[in-house]
Amino acid sequence: MKRRTLGLAAVATATLIFTATLLSLGAVPSRAAAPEGSSWQITPYAGEAFFIDGVTFPGNKRIRVKDALHYGGKLGWQPNRLFGLQIGGGYTTTDADPANGNTVSFIHSALDVMISPIQAESWDLYGLMGGGYERFKTGDQQRDFGSFDIGAGLRLWVSDKIAIRAEARNILPVSSKFETSTDNYALVTGGLTWALGGVPKDADADGVSDRKDTCPDTPAGATVDAKGCPTDSDGDGVWDGIDTCPNSPKGARVDARGCPTDLDGDGVFDGLDQCADSPRGAKVDVNGCPIDGDGDGVPDGIDTCPDTPKGATVGASGCPTDSDGDGVWDGLDLCAGTAAGLKVDKDGCPIEVTERETELLDTGMIRLQDINFETAKADIKPESFANLDVVGQVLSKWPELKIEVGGHTDSRGSNAYNQLLSEARARSVEKYLLEKFPTLKTEQFTVKGYGESKPVEPNTNALNMAKNRRVEFVVQNKEVLKKESERRKLLNK
Repeated sequence: MKRRTLGLAAVATATLIFTATLLSLGAVPSRAAAPEGSSWQITPYAGEAFFIDGVTFPGNKRIRVKDALHYGGKLGWQPNRLFGLQIGGGYTTTDADPANGNTVSFIHSALDVMISPIQAESWDLYGLMGGGYERFKTGDQQRDFGSFDIGAGLRLWVSDKIAIRAEARNILPVSSKFETSTDNYALVTGGLTWALGGVPKDADADGVSDRKDTCPDTPAGATVDAKGCPTDSDGDGVWDGIDTCPNSPKGARVDARGCPTDLDGDGVFDGLDQCADSPRGAKVDVNGCPIDGDGDGVPDGIDTCPDTPKGATVGASGCPTDSDGDGVWDGLDLCAGTAAGLKVDKDGCPIEVTERETELLDTGMIRLQDINFETAKADIKPESFANLDVVGQVLSKWPELKIEVGGHTDSRGSNAYNQLLSEARARSVEKYLLEKFPTLKTEQFTVKGYGESKPVEPNTNALNMAKNRRVEFVVQNKEVLKKESERRKLLNK
């Protein structure tokens, strides 16, 4: 029993030493892997046979036998990496110990069940159990018996077809009554295994075996080249096979599916779009930039008035605006604050403005005889606003003029009363102009009331009195008017 225990220990020790030696020498290439699926495995082997208890021949004659070289072969079927079956046999020629001149031959064959509970990508440790047949022969003596085999081994895959194999087994002969005998043998062998029929390991399932795959982490579904690396035909960063838009133009940004994006929806892909924030609905050129045919700042496609004249101010829809309602578009209207109801020229200026400006240049003043006030008050009646607006527009064009606003009354009432009333009315006119026309400045104006002292007609009837009730805008620095008159005459010539 002690020698049998020593045999089992020898088997285990030899297997561990052989395994450690192969691993320390780096016998396994970094990308080696066991074959996948079922395979047939052929293994020629050689090693050492240990005859631990000697051999008992007929007549209970025990002969000590020297340990010697053992060689043979095995054929295995491996339906998967966990389970396998193998059949094999080997032969040893040795001598009796001590030598007696006789040669002893040993034949061993066995059918084993193999289980590999410990596995890595490129190696596995297996245990085996099975039944065998043995024959010893020396001279004219021969012994045949069955055996119970138990052992362990290592397969170290150097490629997906070839493995270095080490195995140790303990052979326990049994009698015809299936009782173990006192004999005990061990085989420690090594060999090369060829796998037939299995498929190479392909961890990322890209069709290229791990041994040849230089890109072992290819995402599922990606198309790969001969080296197992994903391809990207359109260069958009999404692998072929995963890319649902495989012909994306160069430079276009794509989503996770490989399809170009167009965030502003103008039909030009992001990355190629030089105007990435085009408003929705705008027509764009090949670079993705909005087109503005009439140059009004509103892109075509959004512009509901696509033929706006150059210079006209437009609204959000691209249509020209006319703030004062005079029929001349803002931006082209040189007199943008024209009062309602006034006739204007092509520049949007009231015709009366032109007339009053001519009056100013010719006479150095503008005389208004149709400014109406509340009776005995300085409050301007609304119907007079349009006439004052004409004056305001004329004076706004001449910011360098100094103007006296003079108030005049008819002869009704006392001189003192008319003096105060005319000055108050002149101040009301100044106040209206300054509030209505922000470009006019207070320092441009002086105010004076003349009362009834300067009539233009005798106060003999109602018509003449109406003419005397007036407001006059008199230029104080007439040299400015003189220069402008000369300039206009020169232009006319």
